[in-house]
Amino acid sequence: MNLEKIYSDLLSNIGFSSNEIQKKWKDLEKAYSRKSRHYHNLNHLKEMIESFEIYRNKLESPDEILFSIFYHDFVYSASKKDNELKSAEYAVAILPENIDLNKQLVFDAICATQQHQPNEIEDINWLIDFDLKILAKDWEDYKIYFEQIRKEYRIYPDFLYKPGRAKALKHFLENEFIFQTDVFRNLYENKARINIEKEISLLI
Repeated sequence: MNLEKIYSDLLSNIGFSSNEIQKKWKDLEKAYSRKSRHYHNLNHLKEMIESFEIYRNKLESPDEILFSIFYHDFVYSASKKDNELKSAEYAVAILPENIDLNKQLVFDAICATQQHQPNEIEDINWLIDFDLKILAKDWEDYKIYFEQIRKEYRIYPDFLYKPGRAKALKHFLENEFIFQTDVFRNLYENKARINIEKEISLLI
């Protein structure tokens, strides 16, 4: 998958000049390639876009959702609680006034990737599911994922990290559903719950 081409085509379609696109791509690539990013990196974007491409025809506003995927983790620091808000603000700020994109939808979609709660806008539910699909990977891949997350939180010792991570994971299990769309629930809900329960057992 050529992320740069997908990104460039998207920005070209919504009205960016080629010079602007090149600069914006370099900024995006730099942000997602920082050494501190072991999971929230370009590979995470690729996996989300693979899901997006499969279910694109289910979306009412595919350009807005694709743009949101590219920017949903643009700002990312393990020690901060406002990454999604800052990412959403940045994403909207770089969109020119006359651009053919629903800025409010982009802002709301990116913010929704913080809490992963049901949304009245179905496109946002799809975005949330694309973001959480990692939870339903085969165990070996899931294990790589949570080890990458641990590296991102390496500033915290185990006695702080483990209960915090367990609490966040239990929050998923306490919800009626992890996934927001019927399609993802049918495909991935059980697998995700098994993985999460297994990880919690390793943390306690």
